[in-house]
Amino acid sequence: MSFAAVLAQVGGMGRFQALHTALLVLPLLLMASHNLLQNFTAAVPPHRCRPPAAPNATRGPNGTRGGPPPPPAAPPELGPCRRYAAPNATEPCRDGWDYDRSVYVATIVSEWDLVCGYRQLRQMAQSIYMAGVLVGALVLGSLSDRFGRKALLMWSYLQLGVTGTCAAFAPNYAAYCVFRFASGMALSGFGLSVACLVVEWIPTPYRAITVAITGFAYTLGQILLAGVAYAVPHWRWLQLAVSLPFFFFLLYSWWLAESARWLVLSGKAETAVKVLQRVARINGRAEEGEKITAEILKADMQKELAGMKSSYTVSDLVRTPAIRRIFLCLSIVWFCISFSYYGLAMDLQNFGVSIYLIQVIFGAVDFPAKVVVTISLSYIGRRVTLVVSLLSAGLVIIANIFVSTELQTVRTALAVIGKGCLSASFNCVFLFTTELYPTPIRQTGLGFGSTMARVGGIVAPLVKMMDEYYPFVPPVVYGAVPILSAVAAGFLPETLNVPLPDTIEEVETRYKQKQMEDTKEKIPLQAQDKALQKEA
Repeated sequence: MSFAAVLAQVGGMGRFQALHTALLVLPLLLMASHNLLQNFTAAVPPHRCRPPAAPNATRGPNGTRGGPPPPPAAPPELGPCRRYAAPNATEPCRDGWDYDRSVYVATIVSEWDLVCGYRQLRQMAQSIYMAGVLVGALVLGSLSDRFGRKALLMWSYLQLGVTGTCAAFAPNYAAYCVFRFASGMALSGFGLSVACLVVEWIPTPYRAITVAITGFAYTLGQILLAGVAYAVPHWRWLQLAVSLPFFFFLLYSWWLAESARWLVLSGKAETAVKVLQRVARINGRAEEGEKITAEILKADMQKELAGMKSSYTVSDLVRTPAIRRIFLCLSIVWFCISFSYYGLAMDLQNFGVSIYLIQVIFGAVDFPAKVVVTISLSYIGRRVTLVVSLLSAGLVIIANIFVSTELQTVRTALAVIGKGCLSASFNCVFLFTTELYPTPIRQTGLGFGSTMARVGGIVAPLVKMMDEYYPFVPPVVYGAVPILSAVAAGFLPETLNVPLPDTIEEVETRYKQKQMEDTKEKIPLQAQDKALQKEA
C-alpha cells in the first residue's frame, strides 16, 4: 500500500482537504498584487520641466530690499526632459519636474524623479524584485525540503509582511529596492510551500481541479489589484494595503497541517501519525485514523523509505537520466512562459487605454483560459494541454506583428489572448512539475523551475528596451520563445491519473518501463516489415 492508500483511509478528498486548500489559496490573491505592483506604484505620470525659482531679492547696506529686478519669465520647456535656457539654447531640467497628479497621486517615479536620465531606475526596481524572487526560489526551496513545508510557509508570511510594510515607509530609492528584494524572496518561498502543501494533501483524481483553483485565485488577485490600486492611488498606502494581510495569514497558519508524506520520508513517522489522525477526525473517519500506527505507516511506505538517502541537493536533479531529462525540459518551459508573460503583463501603459481597465481585462481573460485548460488537463492529459497552450500563445503574439498599429483594439485583443494562453500554460507547468518530481526533491525541483521563471522575468524587460531601435524584435522574440518551449514540453512523460512518485528510483523505474514498452512496440513492427520484404 502506498501513501495514496493511506490518504484514502483518512477520508481522501474530505472536509479537511477543502478547508486546508481554501486557507492556503487565500494568500495567493495577493501574490499577483506583489508581482504586478509596479504597474501602479511605478507608473509614469505626465510630467514637464519645473521652471527655475525666482532668486531672492538682496538687501541693501541699510537693510532695505534692493538689488536687481527679477529676471523675465522663463520660456516654455522643450518636452519633458529639456527646457529653454535662452532663445536659442536648451538645458536639462535642473530644477526637477512638475507631475500631473490627476490619475496617480504619488508613485515612486514622481517621488524620486525617476524620469529622463533616471528612467532606467524604474525598470531596475522591478528587476531587483524579480532577483529577490529568484534567490528565494533557490534558497527557500531547498530549505523547505529540509525543514518542512509549514515552517518555511510561516517564515515567508512573516518576512513578506515585515519587508512589504518597510517598503511602504522606505525613505529613499535604495532602501525601497532592498525591501522589495526581501519581499520577492518571501513571496517565492510562500508560493513554493503552498504548491507542495496543496498537492501533497490532495488525492490524484482531484489534483488537476485543485491546482486550477489556485490558478483562479491568482487570476482573481490580478482583478483585485486593479480595484485596490484605483481606490488607493498613493503608492505608499497601496504598498501597505497588499502587505499587512500577511500578518493575518501568519496567525491562522498555525492550524495548517505539515505534509504527512514529507514527515514519513524525513524519519518523523510518529508526528505523521498524529497529523493523519487529526485529518481523519476532521474528515469524520476517526476510527480509521486510530488504526494507523508508525509501524504500519513505515510498512506501507517501505518501498519509498528504502529508496531514501540522508540528504538531497540540487545535484540530484541531474544525477539520474530520467530526472535529468525532466529537469532540462521543465527549466526551458518555466523560463519561456515567464519571459513572454512578463513581457506582456508589465507593459500596460503602452496599450493606449486606462491602465486600470487593461489590468482588469488581462486578469479576466484568465478565467475562460483556465477553465478550458482545467478540463483539458483532466481528460486529455498534461503534456498535450501544455504543448497546445504554448503553441497558441506563440502564434498569437507573432500574428500581432502583421496587424496595423492603427488597429489598436485588434492588437490589444490579440495580446490579451496571448496572455491568457500563457496563464493557462503556467497552470499546466505548475501541476506538471509537482507531479513529475518525487517527494524528496519536489520542492527543490519546483524551486529551480521558479528560479528559471524569475530569470525569464528579469530578461523580459531587456528585450523590450530594443523596441526603440527595432520595433519588430520584441514581439518576434516573445512569440518565438513559447513555440520553442512547446517542443521541449513534448519530451516530458504524461502524468494523467499517475500517483505521485515518492522516490527518485520510482521515477527511474517508470522511465525504464516506458522505454521497454516503446521497444516492444517497435520490434513487432520491424518483424512485420521483414516478413513483407520476404513475401515481396
